[in-house]
Amino acid sequence: MKPTSRPLLAVLLPLLLAGCASRPPAGRDGVGANIPPKLDQTPDAVPRVEPLRSGGPNKPYEVLGRRYVPMTRDEPLSENGLASWYGNKFHGRQTASGEIYDMYAMTAAHKTMPLPSYARVRNPANGREIIVRVNDRGPFEAGRVIDLSYTAALKLGVLNGVAPVQVQRLTFDDIRNGSWQVAAAPLPARAVPIDDLAPGDRPSVADTPGFWIQLGAFRARDGAAALQQRVLRQGDGLPAVVIFEEAGLFRVQAGPYAGRDEAQAAAAALQRQTGIAGVVVERN
Repeated sequence: MKPTSRPLLAVLLPLLLAGCASRPPAGRDGVGANIPPKLDQTPDAVPRVEPLRSGGPNKPYEVLGRRYVPMTRDEPLSENGLASWYGNKFHGRQTASGEIYDMYAMTAAHKTMPLPSYARVRNPANGREIIVRVNDRGPFEAGRVIDLSYTAALKLGVLNGVAPVQVQRLTFDDIRNGSWQVAAAPLPARAVPIDDLAPGDRPSVADTPGFWIQLGAFRARDGAAALQQRVLRQGDGLPAVVIFEEAGLFRVQAGPYAGRDEAQAAAAALQRQTGIAGVVVERN
């Protein structure tokens, strides 16, 4: 199976970040052979307070012409966006933190969280949640907010492709008082327009299970794109607004949602906001 993420450390020049690995050879990433059994039973990362420092992996850096300034304080961070994963091609290589990447551990990469950090990641399509230790930088493709290890992606149910997720950094207070052990409420959503994504990252029917709100279907993509942009401007609280091309039609849909009731409630709210009446559909 081909992961949907490019190498995290591979896209960073060695001089930009302390501890960066050299650029790995070109080629496809993948799962590799001899996968350990029962990875779906791997325990989540157990958060602990780890000191943060302003230097090293938390120094500002530049990738592909864009400058990133990592957090250096213990502050909360909540994001909605797309998750991807990386695997065998980088297994055993150095992460931005200087640790060795283990695709079978519960770890992740983030562009600006202080390293190390712990984060809760939720898949709204199936309701699953995981806790990961963030020890790497990336992903740097448009629309993506976190890159998961193979095992983390497996447990979250996002191995088939990039998928909308909700990410919440756990603060030191969250760790000390044990509140991280309580399932979090869904985070406020930020809609992701499909045209912001690279062609290979655009969700397909098979990659996006769950309940969606269909807002319109068009024979021309321009009409679908116009509706998509209108929904992005006027709507609020949508995980993503996507154009699916199916059977000669361009369908504008918002979602995904884990349950039909949740999707219907979101459709009613969206109609109040935009005047657009949507129909709830299920993608398997």
